[in-house]
Amino acid sequence: MKRTTLLAALAALPLCGCAQDASTTNQTETAAMSTNKTLVVYYSRTGENYAVGNITEGNTAIVAKMIAARTGADLFEIKTAKAYAADYDTCIEEAKKELRDDARPAIVGDVENFDEYDTVYVGYPIWWGVPPMCVFTFFEKHDWAGKTVKPFATHEGSGLGGSVRAIRKALPAATVADGLAIQGQTAQNDRPAAQSAVDQWLGK
Repeated sequence: MKRTTLLAALAALPLCGCAQDASTTNQTETAAMSTNKTLVVYYSRTGENYAVGNITEGNTAIVAKMIAARTGADLFEIKTAKAYAADYDTCIEEAKKELRDDARPAIVGDVENFDEYDTVYVGYPIWWGVPPMCVFTFFEKHDWAGKTVKPFATHEGSGLGGSVRAIRKALPAATVADGLAIQGQTAQNDRPAAQSAVDQWLGK
């Protein structure tokens, strides 16, 4: 009787070990997920914008907040030390000059503990086919090694332009995913459609 009881107890030991290993693995995976921090960083411009008139909240800002709300990410807005002109035509000429000069306009503020973020959504309007040069100022302030970058842009017909290619060139140590492009007038005037586009992109 005692021999039978002992054999039964020994037979149960491997099962207990497996259950314990599975529990440890689950705890490790949960811990890894909890430390995977996400950031949405964006530049967006108010004032006179093409196709939407004078706006008080930028097109890209609207999309950035949708992404942050869906992902639970932290949110950071890139702000230039010197504001671009409120007049649209003047602004695009300023942007053209910065692009031609490969300028790095000064920005104010920064992200605390940037190194802690694993995934960074980067948002911007398309200016002359690429992000505004102040976005590159932000890029060059940080180490992007090992990070996953997910670009998104607002535009009025150009889609993502050459922006994803430009970001991959600027951030060779990061993994830069395919981007999302939403028309500025959709972001401003058809929020449900913009939200649907965001949700579909995030779900891929």
